[in-house]
Amino acid sequence: MKEIVVLSGKGGTGKTSLTASFALLAGSSAVVADCDVDASDMHLLLAPVAEREEMFYSGKEAVIDNEACISCNRCLEVCHFDAVETDGTLYEINSVNCEGCSYCERVCPVDAITMKPSLAGDWYVSKIRSGARMVHARLGIGAENSGKLVARVKNEAKDIASKDSKALVLVDGSPGIGCPVVSSLSGANYIVIVTEPTISGLHDLKRLRELIVKFRLPSGCIINKADLNSGYTDEIQKYLKHEKMDMLGTLPYDEKITSAMVQGKSILEEPYSGSETAGIIREIWQNIQFKLGLDGE
Repeated sequence: MKEIVVLSGKGGTGKTSLTASFALLAGSSAVVADCDVDASDMHLLLAPVAEREEMFYSGKEAVIDNEACISCNRCLEVCHFDAVETDGTLYEINSVNCEGCSYCERVCPVDAITMKPSLAGDWYVSKIRSGARMVHARLGIGAENSGKLVARVKNEAKDIASKDSKALVLVDGSPGIGCPVVSSLSGANYIVIVTEPTISGLHDLKRLRELIVKFRLPSGCIINKADLNSGYTDEIQKYLKHEKMDMLGTLPYDEKITSAMVQGKSILEEPYSGSETAGIIREIWQNIQFKLGLDGE
C-alpha cells in the first residue's frame, strides 16, 4: 500500500480539484482522505454518501454547575480568555473562548467547575461515485487540535485500505506548513505539490520543500495555470531542477475547471472529459503511478 499526499503552499492553487481528479482516476483501488479539516471542500466535488459518522473529542472545556456556584467571581477574575460570562446570577462558559487551561477549576472554592472533553468536530466514512471509500471530517467552529483530527482521518483511511487490500491512500492535505500539514506527512510515500506561477507561489513552494526535506520524502510539483506567467513558470522549473524535485507537469488556465466545479464535478467527467486539460491530468496521474510502481496494479 502506498500513500500520496497532495499539498499546496496556500489555498486556491487547485490542489483539491486535482486530488478529486486523481481520486476518480484511481477508482476503487484507492481510499481517499480529505485531511484539509479546517476548510474541507472535496466533498463538494465527490458527493460522498456517509456510511459511518463519529464524533471527535479533543482537549477539554470548563463547565459550571450553577447549583453549586456561590458567585464568588474567582473564575471570572482569573480567566485570561474572557470565557466566563455572567448576568450577575448565572455563570456560563463560552466554549469558543475557553482554552481548556483548567485555571478556573483550580481556583473555584466549592468545586463548582469541572473540565469535560471538548467536542471538536465529526468525521465520516463515505462512499464516492468512483466506488472508493472516502474518509473526511468537519472541524467545529473555533475548535483547535486540527492536527489530531488529521491524524484520525489518515489513520482510519489507512486502516480501511489495509483491511480491504487497497493499493493506495490518496490524501488531500491542508495548505501551508502548519500542524495539520505536518500531521498529514506522517507515513507518506510521495508528496505532490500544486503551485502557481507567481512570486508567492514560488515562495510557498520553497517553504514546503524545506519542510518535506526534513521528513526525507520524495516529492514532485505540478504548476497550475502555467500559461498565465511564463516567466515565473520558468523560475519554478529551474528551482525544481536545482532541488532535484520531479516536474510532474504543467496545466493551462482553463475556465472549464471552474464550470465543472460549479456543477459539483471534476473536469474528468462529462461534458469536460475530452478537454485538453483533462488529458494532461491523466498523463500526470500516469506519471505519478509510474514513480510509485502503481502503474501495473
